[in-house]
Amino acid sequence: MTDSPAPLADPHLVFDAVQGRRDLVILGSTGSIGTQAIDLVLRNPDRFRVTALSAAGGRIALLAEQARRLRVRTVAVADPGKVPALREALRETHGAGEPLPEILAGPDAATEIAASDCHTVLNGITGSIGLAPTLAALRAGRTLALANKESLIVGGPLVKEIAAPGQIIPVDSEHAALFQALAAGKRSDVRKLVVTASGGPFRGRTRGELADVTREQALAHPTWAMGPVITVNSATLVNKGLEVIEAHLLYDIPFDRIEVVVHPQSYVHSMVEFTDGSTLAQATPPDMRGPIAIGLGWPERVPDAAPAFDWTTASSWEFFPLDTEAFPSVGLARHVGALGGTAPAVFNAANEECVDAFLAGRLPFNGIMDTVTAVVGEHGTPATGTPLRVADVLDAETWARARARELSAAATAEAHA
Repeated sequence: MTDSPAPLADPHLVFDAVQGRRDLVILGSTGSIGTQAIDLVLRNPDRFRVTALSAAGGRIALLAEQARRLRVRTVAVADPGKVPALREALRETHGAGEPLPEILAGPDAATEIAASDCHTVLNGITGSIGLAPTLAALRAGRTLALANKESLIVGGPLVKEIAAPGQIIPVDSEHAALFQALAAGKRSDVRKLVVTASGGPFRGRTRGELADVTREQALAHPTWAMGPVITVNSATLVNKGLEVIEAHLLYDIPFDRIEVVVHPQSYVHSMVEFTDGSTLAQATPPDMRGPIAIGLGWPERVPDAAPAFDWTTASSWEFFPLDTEAFPSVGLARHVGALGGTAPAVFNAANEECVDAFLAGRLPFNGIMDTVTAVVGEHGTPATGTPLRVADVLDAETWARARARELSAAATAEAHA
């Protein structure tokens, strides 16, 4: 490994770093990442100003209230059918004579505001639909605070082709931790990345003991409050598999030098082991406002962005090896990451469909990874020698979703036969 070229996320290289207040665009503003980012912005009006917001459209009243409090210029909603309700909500939240923001609607609305005039775009959208806004922000030269890991997973080569060194600042707690720890040394001195996992709600269970877990049990994460898809991904450890692929793409570290370790307390968010035997860990109490502040403010830190430890109180921190038999998702993710091409997109899309089926009661918990593994196996080895296109990713996702639905339905029918 050499110190050149620079990785996508490099704490030593900050794309278009500026002093003073930064204009932000927040994509996915009504979700978990978006709402916490807005809390951070409202507590630091001298540092940040939000110019545009986007949301899917499921929480119109919240979106309108966010637009009023932030006084944004533009609001984008993915569902055009929500425009009348959004317009009415904006009228109700904004005072008499107060200008209303412009409304954009449709599946491309978030992509449009991602390229608008600002310093940093926070992509907090959930799912691979975040790929187009990610590419738009990068092409427009914006700094990208990336919480939407799926866009990097499914479109890795596309992102790497256009992203300038240091243009991406990761917002995932694990990758923000790696980002900060890597600032302590040169890339050539890095021996290993160690990604921590809480283990989810089922840590310590065998595969057999996971067969009958319920939707409610899978959504009861012990340390993090997240959306349902991400929470189930944490329970299957698919989320950790995606993070291994993401770490490989962000930092140009080979898969065999990226390790996963289970850390139930979720205090240490990840670690970097250097060639001299030193390991640097980034630790804070579980709170996503810290990683969000890194994404929005780096290379400067935002004071009191998140709680710090009380070192006068005793605590125990534990680390365990990953049970790859009960949780095969990380190994499968390494496999598709090494295959490259559209394989990661197939993995991600099939998983999203299977999680939906599980949440709807149509697929057992173990059936999620069984079905994803089958879909990945049917997809086979991607063709080599041809550049990846967005159309290729979309076609692969469409096929994977359809095949996952077919296999899930077949498994359900067999179980009830």
